[in-house]
Amino acid sequence: MPEFLLPDLGEGLTEAEIIAWRVQVGDHVDVDQPVVEVETAKAAVEVPVPFAGAVAKIHAAPGTVVVVGQPLISISADETASGNVLIGYGTAEPSRKGSRAARRSRRAARPLPGGAPASPPPPDRPGPVAVISPLVRKIARDAGLDLTSVAGTGPSGLVRRDDVRKALTQKKEHAAPRPAAVAPGPAEPGEKRIPLRGARRAAADNLSRSRREIPEATVWVDVDATGLLEARSALNGNATRQPVSILALVARFAVLGLRRYPELGARVDEDEIVVPGHVHLGFAAQTEHGLLVPVVHDAHRMTTRELSAALAARTAAARDGSLTPADLTGGTFTVNNYGVFGVDGSAAIINHPEVAILGIGRIIDRPWVVGGQVQVRKMGELTLAFDHRVCDGGTAGGFLRYVADCIESPVGAIADL
Repeated sequence: MPEFLLPDLGEGLTEAEIIAWRVQVGDHVDVDQPVVEVETAKAAVEVPVPFAGAVAKIHAAPGTVVVVGQPLISISADETASGNVLIGYGTAEPSRKGSRAARRSRRAARPLPGGAPASPPPPDRPGPVAVISPLVRKIARDAGLDLTSVAGTGPSGLVRRDDVRKALTQKKEHAAPRPAAVAPGPAEPGEKRIPLRGARRAAADNLSRSRREIPEATVWVDVDATGLLEARSALNGNATRQPVSILALVARFAVLGLRRYPELGARVDEDEIVVPGHVHLGFAAQTEHGLLVPVVHDAHRMTTRELSAALAARTAAARDGSLTPADLTGGTFTVNNYGVFGVDGSAAIINHPEVAILGIGRIIDRPWVVGGQVQVRKMGELTLAFDHRVCDGGTAGGFLRYVADCIESPVGAIADL
């Protein structure tokens, strides 16, 4: 009787929590029919089954955290096919006998004599393992890691440093079993307990890592946003066009600033600073599931109106729970409009592995000196938190001042669009 195991959902995810089953014992399922909804550290996704037949057993109840490779469901199968265990998430094309990964999963799930499950087979990689550099082999040797057990993601299966790092992380996680839940003590009147799991736990882990690893500094500046609001009103005067938000304008100016100061869109890879040639723009979105950071990929290729539409679509997807893992990964720089919470400023935490985050506070009427005269202007505050390993205050201050100048004189910024 085939067992369908929790597949590798990609993006380095190693576990998922069962949210809800779409089938019951006795139901008939078809190949690629979604049977369960799970929540990973990235998003909630529906998982399709690669078999057709009757549901014989469900192995995990809603609320259970299942590790990749553990059984989800048993099927009295009358057909095996797809191998497409997660449609649209980088799985192989379906074949008549299923994918190689699916065949390995089925072989690994067959019990040995005596009922013990078979151990996962090693990668089909005879001879010495190809690695990208001798340093990678040394890192693995020093850590006691068998390179034949590492799946290489480079060309022709070449093992890279990231592959070794990921394998070591998974090895540590599997070696340290999750502690048993401790029964809570007597509840206080009105007390509520919220499990720290899924997207909320992923955010907590990421922010904690950022504070541990990044020597963070923050710069800020008051900005006269009167011209920005006037520009937005002019852009949105035509009701038939996609409206442009304040966040979209600030994000557009940030993308322009990254063209001048590309270090702030970089990442730190051990002893190297990696500066990409693109801008994948993340932005903070508050949802009922907690703080999420959706990503607009290739934001540098978009017009202001296109960027505004992409931000609006990602925000809606974040709030209705339809974001995919790909929508939440790959960011190179983050913007945050914390003014929507009615606050002036914030020392934001950098979204690791990025190296900077730009925020804008609320825009309100304040007295401001213009041309030697005190006037009432629409004032806000810009803040930039940055990784001091990547750049110094000169670069950070130059970027922040450039964005502030664009906000104060958006018409002048058009020359750089």
